Amino acid sequence: MRARLLGLALAALTVPVQAQTQTSRMLDARAAEAIVHGCVTHASAKKQSEAIVVVDTGGHVVAALRMDGNGSGIFDFALAKAEAAAAWGFSTAQMAENAKGTPGFANAPHVVTVPGGIPVFSADGKVPIGAVGVSGEAPADDAECAEAGIEAAGLRASRS
Repeated sequence: MRARLLGLALAALTVPVQAQTQTSRMLDARAAEAIVHGCVTHASAKKQSEAIVVVDTGGHVVAALRMDGNGSGIFDFALAKAEAAAAWGFSTAQMAENAKGTPGFANAPHVVTVPGGIPVFSADGKVPIGAVGVSGEAPADDAECAEAGIEAAGLRASRS
């Protein structure tokens, strides 16, 4: 009986993160780490270095990594992007667009008008579960890295 329980426990640990997050309605540490890992893999393949911060819907850090070569200011900017995307439920690239047509929006609380902050939704795209902020390279590269991390974790960057 013990051996069977141990076998089941080990099997549960080896289930891919993507399979576990398919039905998840919250951003747990394992999914957040998968986002960070996916982003690092993406950045490394492009010989880039990023600071990556994953937050829950309340803007609280769940996982983070500052890759080599980035200062603390870059990390702080990644955190601000993640917090903004979590607070508003849409990307910081969209915030930049909205700021063009809405006077004062750029000065609203938790608004960042530089791409790299992306909301994270459940695998089915129905439930917001957090956000990721990435900084360290060109803004378009930051956003691309964030999206790659979200995809690698089997989650969605937009609502379905």
